[in-house]
Amino acid sequence: MSGPGRVLVVGLGVAGEAAARRLAERGWATTVVDDRPSASARSRAESLGARGVTFVTAPSAPELSALVAQADLVVPSPGVPIAHPAIAAATASGTPVWSELELAARWSQLPMVAVTGTNGKTTVTTMVERMLAASGLRTVAAGNNDLPLVDAIARHDELDLVVVEASSFRLQFTSSFRPNVAVWLNHAEDHLDWHPSMEAYAAAKARIWTAQSPHQVAVANADDPVVMAWAAGIASRLVTFGSAGDWRVADGALTGPDGEVVLGVDELWRGLPHDVTNALAAAATALAAGASLVAVRSTLRSFPGLPHRLSLVGELDGVAYYDDSKATDPHAAAAAVAGFPSVVLIAGGRNKGLDLSVLAELAPRLRAVVAIGEAAPEVERAFAAGLVPVAVATSMDGAVAAARARAHPGDAVLLSPGCASYDWYSSYAERGDDFARAVRAAAAVPA
Repeated sequence: MSGPGRVLVVGLGVAGEAAARRLAERGWATTVVDDRPSASARSRAESLGARGVTFVTAPSAPELSALVAQADLVVPSPGVPIAHPAIAAATASGTPVWSELELAARWSQLPMVAVTGTNGKTTVTTMVERMLAASGLRTVAAGNNDLPLVDAIARHDELDLVVVEASSFRLQFTSSFRPNVAVWLNHAEDHLDWHPSMEAYAAAKARIWTAQSPHQVAVANADDPVVMAWAAGIASRLVTFGSAGDWRVADGALTGPDGEVVLGVDELWRGLPHDVTNALAAAATALAAGASLVAVRSTLRSFPGLPHRLSLVGELDGVAYYDDSKATDPHAAAAAVAGFPSVVLIAGGRNKGLDLSVLAELAPRLRAVVAIGEAAPEVERAFAAGLVPVAVATSMDGAVAAARARAHPGDAVLLSPGCASYDWYSSYAERGDDFARAVRAAAAVPA
């Protein structure tokens, strides 16, 4: 595209507002549509209006078709479904559809490191950003957080590179996004309420490597067959991590391709299986991006983990209670359960079009299951064969009480739902906080 024209931004969340604002600054005639604007979206629209941006609320089908027909470019916010009529109309007419990652890639030469995967993105992004900062590099984490990438690149004079958390939603609409180092952590069933199939979901993730050149680095999970299948055709230099990877655990220590020991597994802040995998991925990515080994070691030793990711809430009657509310798909719940010998699992919420029957594979480690939320019947059906007793709770207080009644001393009670939170809560963080409150309240009640 030769220069600014007319752009239609779809959705006015944080990323949509940033894209509209930056496009308007660059001379684009910018229109934003939002089907169901929240109070915060209306406030953003008012601010954008002062910059000459047009805001259209809940356009009719003919109005939306006309807006797309007039546009030279369509930029959907990450939360906008791929089946949205604006995206469908743009695709049908050949109008380019770009995410904010694509905008940033076209606007900036600032070096980037990118992290994608079904689970672990935020944790690894945070670790990599801290490793690079500890190495003396000026960096910031952006993308799938509160700092859109189009805003981060505007700070190019004060940054050496950006670490980008890249969701499949953002990667779907990229062609020029070319990170110097890009890691794909894992692939499991998720977001099938957005992507039409698992194949389409994987193809979106793989776009993190598509535009890389031979002098750039792709980091891949050697233990994930889907990731490795997509890695087979890339142009960039491949580095792997995992049990058979270049980066692996040998003799109880995280070890690099040359056999150099980074640090012992027992030196990590926590050594659950997924913690070790994330540490290997972060070390491989950060070192490829210019971090020092000293900084990698110190970060791995001191990193405290992130909230709502197997965070210990407390202990009650000899049972440990963990908030793993961020586990919004069965793969994440399975990773959590794998770290404990005996678990009472609290699972359920709003299903994202995923197969919850795979939870039955966790049965050997489960003492009992407490099903919650809209997906409670699906969780019950997963264990219908009687492998594990299942209780249904209609509130978080009820779920904690049911788990407490079934747990034995030495067990772990895990809120690891395998589902989104949007049936009972506005976010996974709110759900995790309510679980912690319920555990604290239960502590005041005799067993």
